[in-house]
Amino acid sequence: MKKKIILILTIISLTISSFLIHAKYLNFLSLNNFTLGDSFLIWAISLCLLIYYLKLDSKPQLVPAAITNEKKKNDDGSKDNNKPKISFNDVAGLDEIKEELQEVIDFINNPEKYNKMGAKIPNGILFYGPPGTGKTLLAKAVAGETNSSFFYASGSEFVEKYVGVGAKRIRTLFEKAKKEAPSIIFIDEIDAIGSKRNLDSNNEKDQTLNQLLIEMDGFNKNQTIIVIGATNRLDLLDEALLRPGRFDRHIYVGNPNVRAREEILKVHTKNKPLDSSVKIKEIAKKTHGFSGAQLANIANEAAIIAVRKNKTIIDIEDFNSAIERVIAGLELKHPSILFKEKRIVAHHEAGHALIGKLLKVDIIQKISIVPRGQALGYVLKFPDEDRYLHTKEELISKIMVLLGGRAAEEVIFNEITTGAKDDLSKATEIAQEMVCSYGMSSLGNIAIKEQYIKYNIDKIDKEIKMIIDDCYKKTIKLIKENKIILIEIANYLLEYETIENNELENIISKYETPIKSAT
Repeated sequence: MKKKIILILTIISLTISSFLIHAKYLNFLSLNNFTLGDSFLIWAISLCLLIYYLKLDSKPQLVPAAITNEKKKNDDGSKDNNKPKISFNDVAGLDEIKEELQEVIDFINNPEKYNKMGAKIPNGILFYGPPGTGKTLLAKAVAGETNSSFFYASGSEFVEKYVGVGAKRIRTLFEKAKKEAPSIIFIDEIDAIGSKRNLDSNNEKDQTLNQLLIEMDGFNKNQTIIVIGATNRLDLLDEALLRPGRFDRHIYVGNPNVRAREEILKVHTKNKPLDSSVKIKEIAKKTHGFSGAQLANIANEAAIIAVRKNKTIIDIEDFNSAIERVIAGLELKHPSILFKEKRIVAHHEAGHALIGKLLKVDIIQKISIVPRGQALGYVLKFPDEDRYLHTKEELISKIMVLLGGRAAEEVIFNEITTGAKDDLSKATEIAQEMVCSYGMSSLGNIAIKEQYIKYNIDKIDKEIKMIIDDCYKKTIKLIKENKIILIEIANYLLEYETIENNELENIISKYETPIKSAT
């Protein structure tokens, strides 16, 4: 709008000037007081307006404008400069990591005893691992334990299309941290600016990373500043960023084990009214593989469900519903499903549960054909204990459980449906890991790196197909030999829509000991 106004004024000024000059010297009008100096003045004003308009239209001016705005934004200080009140008491389940960080905290609080021994404070700490495991919370707790200023930044905040803006933001951030020392600089999703450099890298991104490397390696060692980074993709980070002297300590923050899950659930339920039927330890066992964020979500969902049902306390049914809500999605109240499809879904889910029971892969908690989210049915299961190592036979059994639904469809209906899409994807993923990562195929004891998979895709696909086909044949055999149990489970599902673990045990116990393996 401003540019348009300047352009219009320039045109009007030039037009008036030209008209008056012509009118004066061609005697169109009687302009006795109009002199040659007046015409030059009008032309000068027109020229100034034109130059100002051209400057407004010049694109390079956008860069300093962006930098100026960034300076005003950062000088505010209201966003970054604060001291969190969070301590390690608010962080549950990460005992080993908290113990590792105690040295850093003690160094900040009592630097003299370390200086006497010639020890230097770690320049940086890198948290890596899956999302929702508490990396940001740990960084805030370190700042809270040391009463340090906490400066939060996301890696994407430093990514700009204008050259030099990202590097300037890095410099500004570190300058503020120096003024407020001792301080913690936390860069979340650091892979956005710290990814590996190559010939095809963006120049602005490289300059931003270079500035970060310089600041981490070159700031005044007398000032207590610690950089904490967080990422879900450690493999993407540049080697220069990972070396000692920059990020001295790399700490993996993974999903909590059963004991840690219990502690996390206690933290998130301490201000909630719980019924005596709620056993936190049992809920922790049911939530194998869940992150801290998911556990917090379950506790919150349970409270919301209890309020929705006009309860004054939260009982175990609310927690079970919350777990199902997080795992399977929102329950559809009035689904329009044909009876034929309902029969197929019942036998499909019964196939999963039956194979899981026969092979004793996991503990079956619940089977349901009540649609949730995009799933027409589901089987809730959890391991009897946390496992970190799996044998080849255990992985084969997991694949067979995933294929149990499709095998049941084929045995009962002599046809297969699209319902096994997700099962096939997960089974293929396990088989690919067996071939490419675990050396559990005829290719031998080798691990194939991701960048070399495309050069061996035919061999890999052949091995994956062999594993899947062999598992499917075994699954079909098991389904056929225990067909009568499958049908009874499916009929129970059609009548009651859900089966709990004890009901499933009662159905299976009525028959002779079923075959537990297929050869």
